[in-house]
Parts: sequence; structure tokens; C-alpha cells
Amino acid sequence: MNADPDSTSARLQQRFADFVQHAALDDPLYAALAAAVSVHPGWAALLAAAPANQQLPMLWFAALQDRLLERVEAGERPPLARYYASVGGTRPPDAALAAHLGAFIEANHAELRARIATGSTQTNEIGRCAVLWPVLQWLVEATGNTRIALLDVGCSAGLNLGVDRWRYRFVDDASGATVATPPSRDAGAPEIACRLLAGACGDFVRSGAVPDIVTRAGIDLKPVAVDDARAVRWLRACLWPHDAERRQRFDAAVAIARTQHWPLHAVTDAAAAIVDWLQGVPPDVTPVVFNSWVLTYFDAPLLRRHVETVLDLVARRGVAWISAENPRLSRSFWPGKPASAADDRPNATAWMLARPDGQGGIAWRLAATSHAHGRWMLCEG
Repeated sequence: MNADPDSTSARLQQRFADFVQHAALDDPLYAALAAAVSVHPGWAALLAAAPANQQLPMLWFAALQDRLLERVEAGERPPLARYYASVGGTRPPDAALAAHLGAFIEANHAELRARIATGSTQTNEIGRCAVLWPVLQWLVEATGNTRIALLDVGCSAGLNLGVDRWRYRFVDDASGATVATPPSRDAGAPEIACRLLAGACGDFVRSGAVPDIVTRAGIDLKPVAVDDARAVRWLRACLWPHDAERRQRFDAAVAIARTQHWPLHAVTDAAAAIVDWLQGVPPDVTPVVFNSWVLTYFDAPLLRRHVETVLDLVARRGVAWISAENPRLSRSFWPGKPASAADDRPNATAWMLARPDGQGGIAWRLAATSHAHGRWMLCEG
């Protein structure tokens, strides 16, 4: 039996209405667009073209911005572009926005629907590396082994594989003072700034340990080739349009990634791919499996199988698992996860590390809670 179109539209409209509550904190344009879509069933219904696990407002916004970027690249200037800082627009959301949005949707309906049907929200946010790097440093100190093999699950364009190449600046949130600036090997590398909440992370980010990533790879359902200009434009469209810093950081990271050729593999079974990858890891290297805001897209059976596989590899094969996901989801596979004072902050992300306990079991650690894009971090223990 086919779903009732009216009920589908109402459900999708509600997702945009819910989105307004947190989008307003980050981007007034997206808050205004979401509010407009929430009261137009036909606009919201475009999202029904996506797979069930991708029917999210951010995919809709990415498709809209990607089509807008494409038209601007072609020398056109639709009125909607005036609101998008990503294409030089400076106009704040106003009473005319909804009309311009409606006109753009009408003129580009087929193109928008095709993007929503085939795209996915692969932001590949390197801001998360500001947390991943000190977690890797802590792992090196805990194991005594600097040599690491890094596998990024849900890698998108693989930019997080450059965690040892970016520049970082950690700032005490209370005083505004710079706490640490680990050196980078690349003069042109993008700098990622991260606020340390309550000044609690000073020792965590001052570690002198230097992980040596001897091999790195990424797996994804649809990995993005950094040499593919159209695919890179889609990733840029997944960024919030007002955030010039993220765009500059993204472009700089892509430029470096194009010189490195980090191996990315298209897979349909992440758990099986991890097992296969592990076969090629040298015995004197610590294998590290990393995921960030990926498991939320797994349905319940797939998530259960994936977690069981990875935890078995931790206990039996010496794998270290770094998971950066929503705190609520994280607790579903680590029931003993401690509560964090930052769990209820918008876009909170729990950074959990599972590694062998030396007795055939698993040692868990909540390393940090951070913003999903690494804007702030609270060290946990």
C-alpha cells in the first residue's frame, strides 16, 4: 500500500519546522528557509525522493545550494542568490525570500528532485580533527606505540585522513587565551580553531606525543573523488552558506588532499570492509577505526551488526575504535557511557574510545564531548 501523500508531506513539513529550532542558532538564512518550507507541502514533498534515512532538511538545503552554485558558475544570477553569502550575496532574510525561493523551486524542480534522490549529506567536516588529533595523541601515550593505521568509516572525500597535516589552535573559552598550537608539516594547511570549555582541556591538547600514521584509507558507500569538480561542489553545497571560514578551510583541505591521493574505497558492507582492511595492517601498527556522524544513518539491524563486528575486533584483534556520534546514539552501544555536562548542547558529539583491556575484553573511555564541527570541546577524563 502506498503512503498517503498528504501524511508524507505533513511529516516532512514537521521536520523543517523542527529544524528551525536549532538552525536559528547557526544560520538565520537556513532558519528562514526552513520556516518557509514548513508551510508549503509541495516544497517539503521534494524530500520524499530521498531514501528514508536521508530525508533530512540538510539534504534539501544541499540540493538547493548545489543547483544555485551551478547556475552562478554558468554566469546566471537568480534573485535567490542575493541571500547566499557563499555566492557573494549580502541580503538578509526578509519578506521577499519565500517568493524568490518559490520561483527558484518552480524553475529548477526536476534538477532539485534529482539531486535529492541521488545525493547524501557528506560534509566531511575537518573541524572534527581538532578533537580527533588529541584523541590519537592520547592513544599513542596509552599504548606506547606511535605507529598507527587509520581507517575512516564514512569518509566522504577522505579529508579527515589528513588529521596530522592540519594546523590547530586551542583557545580557553573562559579567558580567550590560546592554550596550544600544535605544529603542522604544511605551510598552506588550514587552521582549525577549537574552544576549550571551562579551560579543562589544557593537558589534553598539550600532549607531546606525535602519532605516525603509516597507512590510511577511507571507506564509504559513495566516496567523493577530490579531483571531481562536480562532486567537490556538492560537498561545498553541504556547508552552511554563511560560514566563510568553513568554506576556506574546506578548499584548502581539498587542495592538499589532491596532492596526497589517499585511498578511498566504495563499499556496501562497512563491517566486512573493516575486516578486510585489517588483513593488510602490519603487526607492529595500532589499527584505528574512526567514524564521525555516520552511524546515525544506519538502520537498527545494520547498526547492531556493525557495532558487534567492531567490538569483536577490538577484543580479539587489537583494534582501537574512535567513535564520534550523537551522545544518545553512543549510549545505545555503550550503555555505561558517563553523562556529560555538554550532552544537551546543540550538536553535541560524544567522542568514545574503545580499546583492548589486555584481558580479552574492552576498555572504554569517554575522551571528550564536542560540537559536531569541532567548534568547542569539553574533555571528559
